[in-house]
Amino acid sequence: MKVAATASAALGAIASALASLSCCLPLGFVAALGAGASSAFLTALRPWLLGLAVALLGVGFWQQRRARQCQAKGRWLGTLVLCLAVAVVVAMLLLPQQVAALVADRFWRAGP
Repeated sequence: MKVAATASAALGAIASALASLSCCLPLGFVAALGAGASSAFLTALRPWLLGLAVALLGVGFWQQRRARQCQAKGRWLGTLVLCLAVAVVVAMLLLPQQVAALVADRFWRAGP
């Protein structure tokens, strides 16, 4: 077999593989650009967003206290979710890089 025929077969295989990705490839670039732009925007807003999270946790605790004062039946699920939210916000305040690495390793693994 000629070397030119082998090279053209390899180039044809590469071209067909790239052609099969052509329907999805632009969407991948758009998603990557969108994620990068939102990351740059949200990084600047991080202190404000964490302050908002702490304020909303305060509102959640205040609502639970008001419900107990009114003898309303509290739901254990609401208390559990509020405690979980406190744990997440405290982790994001104290260990932001470790939380980001944990989320990246858990949800964006390379391969099966």
